Amino acid sequence: MSLAPRAVLVHRTSEYEELLARHGTHGQAGFFLSSRGRAIEEPAARHLRARRTLAEVAAAVPLNWRQARVERADLDRFLFGPEDVVVVVGTDGLVANAAKYLSGQPVVGIDTEPGRGLGVLVRHRPEETARLLAAAVSGSAVLDELTMVEAVADNTERIRALNEIYLGRSGHQSARYRLTAGAGTGRGGPGADPGATEGAGRERTPVSETQASSGVLVGTGTGATGWLRSLWRERSSGLPLPGPADPRLLWFVREAWPSPATGASLVAGVLERTDVLRLTVESDRLVAFGDGVESDALELTWGQSIRLGVAETRLRLLI
Repeated sequence: MSLAPRAVLVHRTSEYEELLARHGTHGQAGFFLSSRGRAIEEPAARHLRARRTLAEVAAAVPLNWRQARVERADLDRFLFGPEDVVVVVGTDGLVANAAKYLSGQPVVGIDTEPGRGLGVLVRHRPEETARLLAAAVSGSAVLDELTMVEAVADNTERIRALNEIYLGRSGHQSARYRLTAGAGTGRGGPGADPGATEGAGRERTPVSETQASSGVLVGTGTGATGWLRSLWRERSSGLPLPGPADPRLLWFVREAWPSPATGASLVAGVLERTDVLRLTVESDRLVAFGDGVESDALELTWGQSIRLGVAETRLRLLI
């Protein structure tokens, strides 16, 4: 007997709740904000709107479905199942936070504050929830399949991200590593057996350079509205930005420092579907994390290598 669908409602702690956790009471939180020229009423009102939206979405889940809730801080410990429909109730950034833990489940984005953000990923209103859930399980839903980026370390640990993956020092100080571009072309992506790519796909001679920089950023078309775009604009880059569904990534080295031992010529490029960017660590400790969540990072040390490329898994977002 197959399991009933499960609606997993993803939400996050509000600013108001964080203020209460820190200051204890509404009055103390209000006093703290007033001393900095803000009023407690604004975060309190936003908190109430978000709670009402979450309650409305929960009430729209069919009675014969299972239901679960997960807060953003607990996503890395939550086990998503293949029968889940993931309902993100919040902002675009919350969809990105959830995406790295999914493996093809359909995602519905519900905007708690229409007009406050771009609404690129949270495209729907709470009153649409019942219809969207029905479409997700009936096969009638129209889906955007958004490209993700994946990093795989030589010890097989991996992370995925919807916007971008950053590699460097945790404090963004100078990191030492050897960068190889054009490596691992062929079938399989960054997680494949390197031997399986030999002779497959197009041939390209890898180019390497030892660098000292404040890190490397590898981003998707979805990330091209954020951090990746800021680097692209700063460089006045001629590389075409990918679209969210394009199986193509852009990468940039941040503030590469030229010296007798390090270079600064290999600082930007494109990764097509089967391309891999390889980084070999020459520092005590580097980290790789996705979408700004450094608390869920891979840690790398001397001699370790990591490969980045287009992930086979995509975010399946209901239109």
